[in-house]
Amino acid sequence: MDATNRIITRLAEELAVRPPQVKATVELLDGGATVPFIARYRKEVTGGLDDTQLRQLHERLGYLRELEERRVAVLAAIDEQGKLTDELAGLIQAADTKQRLEDLYLPYKKKRRTKAQIAREAGLEPLAEALLADPTLDPEAEAASYLRPAEGDIPAVEDAKAALDGARQILMERFAEDAELVGRLRERLWQEGELSARLIPGKEREGAKFSDYFEHDEALSKAPSHRALAMFRGRNEGVLTLAIRLPGEEEAPIHPCQVAIARHFNIRDEGRAADKWLRDVVRWTWRVKLYTHLETELLGRLRERAEQEAIEVFAANLKDLLLAAPAGQKATLAIDPGLRTGCKVAVVDATGQFLAHTTIYPHAPRNAWDASLAELARLVEAHDVALVAVGNGTASRETDRLAGDLVKAFSTRTGAGKRALSKVMVSEAGASVYSASEYAARELPDLDVTIRGAVSIARRLQDPLAELVKIEPKSIGVGQYQHDVSQVQLSRSLEAVIEDCVNAVGVDLNTASSALLSRVAGLSPALADAIVARRNAEGAFASRKQLLDVSRLGPKTFEQCAGFLRIMNGNNPLDASAVHPEAYPLVERIAEKSGRPLSSLIGDSATLRSLKPADFADERFGVPTVTDILAELDKPGRDPRPEFKAAEFREGVETLKDLEPGMVLEGSVTNVTHFGAFVDIGVHQDGLVHISALSDRFVEDPRSVVKAGDIVKVKVMSVDLERARIGLSMRLDDQPGEEGDKPRRRREGDGGERQARGGKPARRGGGRGNDAGQGGQMGALGAALLKAKQKR
Repeated sequence: MDATNRIITRLAEELAVRPPQVKATVELLDGGATVPFIARYRKEVTGGLDDTQLRQLHERLGYLRELEERRVAVLAAIDEQGKLTDELAGLIQAADTKQRLEDLYLPYKKKRRTKAQIAREAGLEPLAEALLADPTLDPEAEAASYLRPAEGDIPAVEDAKAALDGARQILMERFAEDAELVGRLRERLWQEGELSARLIPGKEREGAKFSDYFEHDEALSKAPSHRALAMFRGRNEGVLTLAIRLPGEEEAPIHPCQVAIARHFNIRDEGRAADKWLRDVVRWTWRVKLYTHLETELLGRLRERAEQEAIEVFAANLKDLLLAAPAGQKATLAIDPGLRTGCKVAVVDATGQFLAHTTIYPHAPRNAWDASLAELARLVEAHDVALVAVGNGTASRETDRLAGDLVKAFSTRTGAGKRALSKVMVSEAGASVYSASEYAARELPDLDVTIRGAVSIARRLQDPLAELVKIEPKSIGVGQYQHDVSQVQLSRSLEAVIEDCVNAVGVDLNTASSALLSRVAGLSPALADAIVARRNAEGAFASRKQLLDVSRLGPKTFEQCAGFLRIMNGNNPLDASAVHPEAYPLVERIAEKSGRPLSSLIGDSATLRSLKPADFADERFGVPTVTDILAELDKPGRDPRPEFKAAEFREGVETLKDLEPGMVLEGSVTNVTHFGAFVDIGVHQDGLVHISALSDRFVEDPRSVVKAGDIVKVKVMSVDLERARIGLSMRLDDQPGEEGDKPRRRREGDGGERQARGGKPARRGGGRGNDAGQGGQMGALGAALLKAKQKR
């Protein structure tokens, strides 16, 4: 099987799909097609693979291609040495991971001149072979025949000790480079090993935030991502040491891995002349060659897995936040709260264009409440404002009261002049990053940084997706340990999420910012800027076809992006829908067969639902695509995001001191992790709903219950003022301080999970226990070493 077919077969097995689906998708990707385009407009080609499957395929395709390139290089390198046997070539061809491939290549890899190589040059390999093959030989006597003077770069073998040291180095290198042995030891440590964290003496005060890991042990392969990353951070800050141990190894007369090495090479202690010497070879192989190497590898594996899980959490939360309900195209007044420096106020129109700004001082030290209220009322009147957005930063609840008074003032009006006005608390996360960015300076060049922040808050309420794409996703604050993970991998994952969200919603070609346009499938930042420049110079686009007039936007790019761009009230009503221009002739055929003009067919649910997709399918457009088109014609340009709803924070509950156990409050989910959800209840500190308190039923994945942006009701279970911690429950019948008798997830490591937000993890302690079956595995070698240890 050639490399390409091997990759396709492997991907099909991993994704549980048919090889032809994978082959077709790979060809599309190699041809420059984007994941959103393939997922939406090439369903017949891929057999209906969704965007999640396509992202996984794309990611794994890169890995497997790198694996194949490395396989070719390894085969060539070993063949060049004249050491490539059929058996070795077969093992290399069968290697399914980069790690396995490198294990097989290690004995043939060019390396620095080792002690083992020097010993071989000194002619000591036959001595090593002889003692390994026949332990009845006396090492001292055998070594005596290998003494020799120095010759050039080869040192002398002056005595039997030097000869035996050289032979030991040769065997140690061979043992440590045996791919089968190393692979088994690695997996045993991973499956059975414990991650052991210990405090570095003298670091108690400096590392207080890591106090729950000062003496902490837990199963290596099962360590949750947040706890693993917390321990890695503790190590990086010089507070903790991390090690991998097998349960019971301290009590064992010989380390279990030394037993495994001895058994692999048929080394037994039967009282023969060379048995003790061979035992020492095994011991030094483990201690000097293998343990540190494998520990480093496995800690790297744990970190990689923990980082991947953390990135997945971040990506899932970001997706939920980006797809949060928009308040819609309404004139909005935003207040960025502040105390001494005042509250910054900005007004934008229904399309997000900046209209006006001011600064008010309703709080101490000025306390100009009435004057501030009057100024806000003036702006509302002048610009026909329908929404008031209050940032959730410092003094947000006090400012929210001011906005409440404003809403009440307008709600009491009667007659024709009565104005519908509502207020919403809006997350400020990332607003300061945007306001100080180069993009914001280009977009709002005449405004102070603080006013730009208020403008961003207003726009975020109108359309979260359109505004958040202007901010570096890592600044939005919906992840765990985002600064501890691979920044390259994190950025790649988050960029993919943004691309999928933007294209799922669609973009108004005539109002979108260049930042939003640059996320459309096929469009680069340079092309997005060119589209905006064309729009500014020649006016609004009247047709999707006019995109081809944009400089450097060719037919291939048009194919990728056109279906995701919307033109409202354009020349062709289909330009306002998700129907791709390539399918316009098909739609015209549908309209003709229905006996209806296109304009009246769009939105006619009764007619459209009476049509059978199979009647219009052909070689180019299959039933899946025709089905999508009919659904789109029924509700053209529909927004997949939910209906807008805002949390109503309870009046009088503004700080942690206002909270009391038993209170039932409304809040907004800000972050979902593997161990629960954090909820903003309006007191400047998110509370945690542990996974066990999310529902009356057993919950395996918190995201099956809640997602970022959801509005939920929670009960306050505990308040820790000193550490600024709030315990919440979505099981409203729970009583503070009582566990209840309803089904729950086992709270193992409950506190450790709080460490993700600075909480206190429960310690996994206790003894290590004996390794089951260990005594039987040791056999005669273990018994002899125990006897030797007792003599010492």
